[in-house]
Amino acid sequence: MTRPAQRPILFLDVDGPLIPFGAPSHRPRRTPVPAPAASGGQGNPLLERLDPAAGPRLAALGCDLVWATTWMDEANEAVAPRIGLPRLPVVRWPDASAGHGPRGLHWKTPHLVEWAGRRPFVWIDDEIGAMDRLWVDAQHRAPALLHRVDPARGLTDEDFTAFAAWLHPRTV
Repeated sequence: MTRPAQRPILFLDVDGPLIPFGAPSHRPRRTPVPAPAASGGQGNPLLERLDPAAGPRLAALGCDLVWATTWMDEANEAVAPRIGLPRLPVVRWPDASAGHGPRGLHWKTPHLVEWAGRRPFVWIDDEIGAMDRLWVDAQHRAPALLHRVDPARGLTDEDFTAFAAWLHPRTV
């Protein structure tokens, strides 16, 4: 008996991809999404930069969404409700995450490969580099897309097109 294919994981960073750092005047104006009364991140003006359409677009990709951010649980409290996502699993970072691996390897990379196990994954972050791609190619046996987002712009239509093309190559 063969095992059914598992859905890919989509590891999602917050700062840069979902909260762009570019000057607001260079991006289309978005209507601020009011925070639910119980959500965290109160008083963080950067949360107004969240695009409420990003959540449904991410959910429609057909992946298991997982927070891979230093926001940790606060991503579920402050970000998810503002972009229409449910509570998501959160990658737990070890206390001493810096200094492991070759120079140029992002500290998140080995932990995401371990978390993914044998599942395919997409990693969306603004700090992905060449060493991360080499590490994943050498250490992860399933397909993986490491997608660097321009932190000044955040997620764009072009990014979503790239995700869909990688995840569903026959339908795009």
